[in-house]
Amino acid sequence: MATEISSGEKSSTSTHDDKIVPISNEESLPTSIQPAYTVFSKAQLRQLQLLLGIATITSPLTATIYFPLLPLLRDQFHTSAQAINLTLTLYIIFQAISPVFFGPLSDLYGRRPFFLFTLGLYVVGNIGLAANKDNYTVLLVLRAIQSLGASAAYAISFGVVADVCESKERGRMLGPISMALNLGACVGPVVGGVVAYTSGSYVWVFWSLVIIGLVLFCGVGLLLPETARSLVGNGSDSSRYRWWQLSWLGLVRHRLKTSPANSQLEATATAIEAPKTVIRAYGLGNLFACLRIIFYRDTFLALWIHGSFYTVDYSFVAAVPDIFQDIYGFNDLELGFAYLPRGVGIIIGSYCTGKMMDANYRAITRATGRTDDRVTGDDLLNFPIELARTRFSFHLLAISTATIIGYGWAVDRGAPVAVPLILQFIQGFWGTAFYTMYAALLVDGFPESPSTAAASTSLIRCAMAAAGVAVLQPLLTAAGRGWYFTTLGLWSGGFGVLAVMLLRWRGMKWRRSRSGISSDNQ
Repeated sequence: MATEISSGEKSSTSTHDDKIVPISNEESLPTSIQPAYTVFSKAQLRQLQLLLGIATITSPLTATIYFPLLPLLRDQFHTSAQAINLTLTLYIIFQAISPVFFGPLSDLYGRRPFFLFTLGLYVVGNIGLAANKDNYTVLLVLRAIQSLGASAAYAISFGVVADVCESKERGRMLGPISMALNLGACVGPVVGGVVAYTSGSYVWVFWSLVIIGLVLFCGVGLLLPETARSLVGNGSDSSRYRWWQLSWLGLVRHRLKTSPANSQLEATATAIEAPKTVIRAYGLGNLFACLRIIFYRDTFLALWIHGSFYTVDYSFVAAVPDIFQDIYGFNDLELGFAYLPRGVGIIIGSYCTGKMMDANYRAITRATGRTDDRVTGDDLLNFPIELARTRFSFHLLAISTATIIGYGWAVDRGAPVAVPLILQFIQGFWGTAFYTMYAALLVDGFPESPSTAAASTSLIRCAMAAAGVAVLQPLLTAAGRGWYFTTLGLWSGGFGVLAVMLLRWRGMKWRRSRSGISSDNQ
């Protein structure tokens, strides 16, 4: 991989009491040549984007592909609906636990080993689920292993993105990855319903997940080297790699062109460097770092917006059977296809969100008078990244709130089926913007531990979504569909406006404060 060097980059801002102040070219630092942020080429980044997107889809896909199988599993294991529903609860619990555990570990010891380990767990869990015919206890254990293996990909993938993309380019990378994350919840019921409908058995659903897991395991093994910057920097120094940190293809190339003596020398050099650069920078307490992240003022607000709109999204998904079976008389197969308009909206919206995020970043860069838009590491402490990530949020909140309320009253009054389907598309299009932008903001706020930050988003969104789904049916029964979605829209929109206002007003100051920089520091 060729290293691309950018030159002519100048520091063009200074800080005074947390404000970004443009400074003239005469005051700028001398021109210096900086190394490329990463040695990955654009083609390799696109390849990586596809790989991470497919990996990220596993958790929501595996969660929702299970829904059409519930009657089949109840009959197969001769148990009650409540007992089978316990497997759903168990999956959500481990969906929250897995990133909390493996995300910080990947910041400490590297992305690649935990990516491969969790994908291996995922394959083993699915093989066991396909083979298990009558043991309910084993079903519970294997469902937990399946979730543990599938759900770490989100946090690790966000860490990889932070490793290889500067803040100004993360939008285009995160857009499709977030699309995959949310698309999985859409297409899961469709895929599960079609497979179960055509085969008449739940077994082939799990075997299909085994195939997906094996393809991902081989893809990560073959193509993804270690990217953690605390271990390998930008990837240009081969002496910083241990043999297991190379992709399988990279390892073959390395063996072909490197003598045994040099290989031993590189391994020794890395063995000496790694403890010095990693263990000193991180501690085992990082396992609980994502819990601490929740209680910082700026990150709490970003997590709230991310989690609240994930709750809105899950509420839309969970209400589909109730709405389209009771009101529009859809059968099981038609019900699966009712999820597709929202899925299409997510696909298109994720692409547009990525472009919008990068454009917002460039706009704020120009507005602050910077001549250099390359902002990384400690530079972010002097850059109002909150303004870039929250730009146009008020407009999006207005559109989203109107869509949610309109959806509720459309189905309450029995509007033509095209109306709620179109509103599902709109909500999928704009809803995905919120958890993409604010997940990126969290990663920007913790450049040293991006997977830990991503793990905190997983913990919060799973907890909020689980609570939202738990109260869904009682609220629908008590208030009716129109008032339920009106409440949901006002809740997400009202608190969202408040959170955005606080982030834009005080977010940068709070971020600098928790980083140990007082308002008096220049």
